[in-house]
Amino acid sequence: MENMAEEELLPQEKEEAQVRVPTPDSAPVPAPAADTALDSAPTPDSAPAPALAPAPAPALSPSLASVPEEAESKRHISIQRRLADLEKLAFGTEGDVDSASSLNSDNLGTENIQTCPLCPKEKFRAYSSHKLRRHLQNLHWKISVEFEGSRMCICHLACRPVKPTIVGEQISSKLGAHYHCIICSATITRRTDMLGHVKRHVNKGETKSRYISASTAKSSNEVLKETDTDIQVFPNYSIPQKTDSYFNPKMKLNRQIIFCTLAALAEERKPLECLDAFGATGIMGLQWAKHLGNAVKVTINDLNENSVTLIQKNCHLNKLKVVVDSEEKEEGDGLEDCSTAGDIQVTRMDANVLMHLRSFDFIHLDPFGTSVNYLDSAFRNVRNLGIVSVTSTDISSLYAKAQHVARRHYGCNIVRTEYYKELAARIVVAAVARAAARCNKGVEVLFAVALEHFVLVVVRVLRGPTSADETAKKIQYLIHCQWCEERIFQKDGNMVEENPYKQLPCNCHGSMPGKTAIELGPLWSSSLFNTGFLKRMLFESIHHGLDDIQPLIKTLIFESECTPQSQCSVHAPSNTNKQGKRKSNEMAINVAKKQKTDASTAHPPFYYNIHRHSIKGMNMPKLKKFLCCLSQAGFRVSRTHFDPMGIRTDASLTQFKSILLKYSTPTYTGGQSEGQVPAPEDTVTDPVELSVNDKAEVSGCRRW
Repeated sequence: MENMAEEELLPQEKEEAQVRVPTPDSAPVPAPAADTALDSAPTPDSAPAPALAPAPAPALSPSLASVPEEAESKRHISIQRRLADLEKLAFGTEGDVDSASSLNSDNLGTENIQTCPLCPKEKFRAYSSHKLRRHLQNLHWKISVEFEGSRMCICHLACRPVKPTIVGEQISSKLGAHYHCIICSATITRRTDMLGHVKRHVNKGETKSRYISASTAKSSNEVLKETDTDIQVFPNYSIPQKTDSYFNPKMKLNRQIIFCTLAALAEERKPLECLDAFGATGIMGLQWAKHLGNAVKVTINDLNENSVTLIQKNCHLNKLKVVVDSEEKEEGDGLEDCSTAGDIQVTRMDANVLMHLRSFDFIHLDPFGTSVNYLDSAFRNVRNLGIVSVTSTDISSLYAKAQHVARRHYGCNIVRTEYYKELAARIVVAAVARAAARCNKGVEVLFAVALEHFVLVVVRVLRGPTSADETAKKIQYLIHCQWCEERIFQKDGNMVEENPYKQLPCNCHGSMPGKTAIELGPLWSSSLFNTGFLKRMLFESIHHGLDDIQPLIKTLIFESECTPQSQCSVHAPSNTNKQGKRKSNEMAINVAKKQKTDASTAHPPFYYNIHRHSIKGMNMPKLKKFLCCLSQAGFRVSRTHFDPMGIRTDASLTQFKSILLKYSTPTYTGGQSEGQVPAPEDTVTDPVELSVNDKAEVSGCRRW
């Protein structure tokens, strides 16, 4: 009856019974045989004795009651919550000595010898429980590192390999003391380093232990929603170093603009075979399949097994049918009953291998960092007139913070300039164009965007060696003056010029000693935007109700035409009412008549920052008024998404400064003692005169 009562104990009570210290009268009893287990009737105190049988030095901790049973078997024994737990672990290892009686016992025989569970036998050997208790408290527990109620005690076991040292003719290897991190299982030698290591985890938001059982991790997954698409994410989903499936909410704008690109391409031909080469949570491919339906055949790929499992779960969550490989058919059998809006194929292989094996109409590359390692595979089998979109997040190299990395990845020499964001976009386009040319394909740049911490480039593929040659000609070097920030692309030709400084519009080399300019590149020298395709993207964003992306697309349209917003012919509705739908449908029909849209007149390359060229002692005009002044002077002008204070214009830097000085007002606070500020007309080296009527129009441009 006592055995039956013991079997009905709860798991928590059973653990408490297992760590119960035996009485002094109890002796170590070997585990009974199977045929004699029912005949023996042990007392409750001696019942757990078989579970405390002698074992080799344990490497795992069984004394944490607050951790699930599966996680207990994974946590190191040096991580404990109480000193009593560490003592129970030490005395329970041998199982033949009571801590209370051993403390008062004078018997120092070999049968009462206790060993420390965190030290090898050759390092510490206590002949009484009193010495063992003092050793555990003063050495291991006193210098431990605390984190959320748990203590990471110092460990002297052979967990951390130490390089042996040669002393004379003998090789000696010492076991180094170390700590085991409760979060990432790393081993740290010094206590100060361990404190800093834990602090870095806390700063990154990594406060959950790595030793969590699979059942516990499943229950802690969070469900997020973006553009009517539900996704399940792992804990710490926004930290790429912590989770396998990284999900960044800040990339919502990137996902929406790529969706508009695919929607505009789907109007040309259906169905499209699309690839999200780095799926992670699968959010991008799920949005394609859910909102475009049968117009697309989506393939989501990821090399990580956990990410592939999560993608399949997210397909279940959005009621989408999954077509899996032959190796994964057993997992996808239960998906056939779901109501589907489109089929999604989930693959688990290297992105380069997949793009070599299959052909696609639309490929999106968004790896963690640079995309240059996947460009050759992307252009190998992409279909004619297909689209390849590339998202690069290695802004440290593209923005000239790590110039050696830019030279290694892109083969490009760059410096920090006022137009560094557009310079980064042209670097990526040049790398994409060279990869396409190696596959006898050319590219047509649809748009290039540099926002926040990423650079997005979308190109259309044109097959044939002729297109490849035309694309290769558009990759040129840039001459940049480091004094006045003037810039110009080198002229075509193979002849070496005697004085390349003559190509620059400025005269800095003649007035300044030494070398004043630097050669940057190679860069993409042609247009970065296709106005017709951007207008179609705007219509698709209105049709699908993506209000967040519409201001950006409108800015790109104005920038591609290099015209002020008031003169732009695009008038897209702000809401999705009946009149707005009718207008958008009419404009979409007119655009759809042209199967292949030709790019408009190329916009001027690069831009000027109005703050960078402001004149000391002068109040510069408002940005909108200055844009109107440049337009009335006969120059093409527009704002740019690369820089909120940037101005894209075909005026030279000298003309730009002259007009800026002409309409700037002098400040008379603090400058009168040194002398009167000269009149703007006297200091203009290359004045741009305006007529009386133009000046009257400029004065009334406040509304613009």
